[in-house]
Amino acid sequence: MGRMHSAGKGISQSALPYRRSVPTWLKLSKIEVEEQIVKLAKKGLTPSQIGVILRDSHGVAQVRFVTGNKVLRVLKAKGLAPSIPEDLHHMIKKAVSIRKH
Repeated sequence: MGRMHSAGKGISQSALPYRRSVPTWLKLSKIEVEEQIVKLAKKGLTPSQIGVILRDSHGVAQVRFVTGNKVLRVLKAKGLAPSIPEDLHHMIKKAVSIRKH
């Protein structure tokens, strides 16, 4: 069956690893990862952007495996969570741009 929003017809997709433990080669501790999350959030990045930066630059595959919490929950605990959810924010942005068009 074809995809709704793209031309692809394949069934390939990424999958999370079965093991939920922290990789042995990861040198960052839980506290260091949380500090990085807070530092990036203070720069104004969204939770998904923070996850991408941690994955690409710091080698943290899944924040949840290291900290025990997702990025947004860490931000909520520190009082840095965005006022509206990220997906709703993007939908509002899209609606505004469509109205302008």
